Amino acid sequence: MLMWLERIAWIVGLALLAIYGSARVSSERARLEGIATLEEAREALIDEPFHASASPHTPDMSLWSASRIDAWRRASNTVRDRPQAVLSIASVDLRVPVFEGTNHRNLDKGAGRIEGTARIGELGNIGLAAHRDGYFRALKDVRIGDRVQLTTLREVQTYRIVATAVVDPTAVEVLAPTEKPMLTLVTCYPFYFVGSAPRRFIVHAELIQNGRERAYTVSL
Repeated sequence: MLMWLERIAWIVGLALLAIYGSARVSSERARLEGIATLEEAREALIDEPFHASASPHTPDMSLWSASRIDAWRRASNTVRDRPQAVLSIASVDLRVPVFEGTNHRNLDKGAGRIEGTARIGELGNIGLAAHRDGYFRALKDVRIGDRVQLTTLREVQTYRIVATAVVDPTAVEVLAPTEKPMLTLVTCYPFYFVGSAPRRFIVHAELIQNGRERAYTVSL
């Protein structure tokens, strides 16, 4: 009788181990598939905004100048570069790919990281520029407290707009390094100025959370 009960106990124990092992394998497979799916979705998300053949994702150009629309179309038909991130401000319906550097080709098809500022993914003050008669014309409607997202292949960083300002082009201090993670958006000003705009419109935003769930304390 005892031997029979012992055998049953062994059989039940082995069955439970098999079920546990199967669940662990299934869970790990699902985890890896989830990671792969997320990475593919993130890559697709970054590719979308400037994919020339994807007409449903053509940016809203209702505020853009005719010359800026022409420049965007020409740039979109050139060799496609992978952006480093996508900048989004939902409150003003802005979603723009961010490229490395502020050369003409990059600014014709999106925003560019300003050379000399913190690199995307690093701590410090990340400076991004775009044209006032294109993507960054939407900045005229931002408000203090609006959320800004910077999406990369690795994470989603969420910022809160804390200040806006109009400065002279020589006011390089707006791009000075900072201890707090910051995002500084720069475009020419006034937005509808005819000719070369004489001033700069600045948006400062502080990082409040990133994809690694690390939060920075700010006054909300």
